[in-house]
Amino acid sequence: MAGVGNVLRLYDVGKKKLLRKCENRHLPSLIVTIDSMGDRIYVGDCQESFHFMRYKATDNEMYIYADDILPRYITAALPLDYDTMAGADKFGNLFVTRLPAEVSSQVEDDPTGGKLVGVTGVLNGAPNKLSDIIQFHVGDTITSLQKAVMQPGGIEVMLHAGVMGAIGCMLPFTSREDVDFFSHLEMHLRQEHPPLCGRDHMAFRSAYTPVKEVIDGDLCEQFALLSTDLQRRIAEELDRTPGEVLKKLEDIRNRIL
Repeated sequence: MAGVGNVLRLYDVGKKKLLRKCENRHLPSLIVTIDSMGDRIYVGDCQESFHFMRYKATDNEMYIYADDILPRYITAALPLDYDTMAGADKFGNLFVTRLPAEVSSQVEDDPTGGKLVGVTGVLNGAPNKLSDIIQFHVGDTITSLQKAVMQPGGIEVMLHAGVMGAIGCMLPFTSREDVDFFSHLEMHLRQEHPPLCGRDHMAFRSAYTPVKEVIDGDLCEQFALLSTDLQRRIAEELDRTPGEVLKKLEDIRNRIL
């Protein structure tokens, strides 16, 4: 499978050369990433974000059945599961988008695989739309996304590498207690420990789209740099001691490394 401009082509192996088997010419501008899982194909466009496609072997045809609601200049892509894609754009945004469960089951149960629905698109786009579940502005153009386990028996994390050489990690929370604790810690640090240059932290992390379902670990790590009185005051708001807050931060680090 190869992207040639805005054309997605599927080749078969012949005796002497590759044979063009089928192609789709309905992608908007320029293909930059191609991933597949089963008979689903996830195509990243250089200006129009992700397009979910499907290959129907009986008809030897590829068609688009879902696309993103926002135009994004894709630089990296990573399939997380059958319905979910993680991606990054050239403006430093990291996001995760997902096909709604009811749409996914409808495509699977449809005898045509969503082909007939795809004939009638919405606003010159696909008939179904992806929904964003994570939005976060990293501040560096991400060039690579990978899933990895950093230690034996550790939890799987998503690593991202930026064009300036930075390497970051996204850790999925497994309990509501951790989500509540770190979201409240982040909220207090935004108020009590503003950036040195005076820029609002939430405005920075929401530079292009509002930050959604992501807690800034870099900000939470700055709790250890606060004065003792400020640490005690924030810890009291969280019904903890400063030592317990620092222990919680250390536990999160130990889950990764």
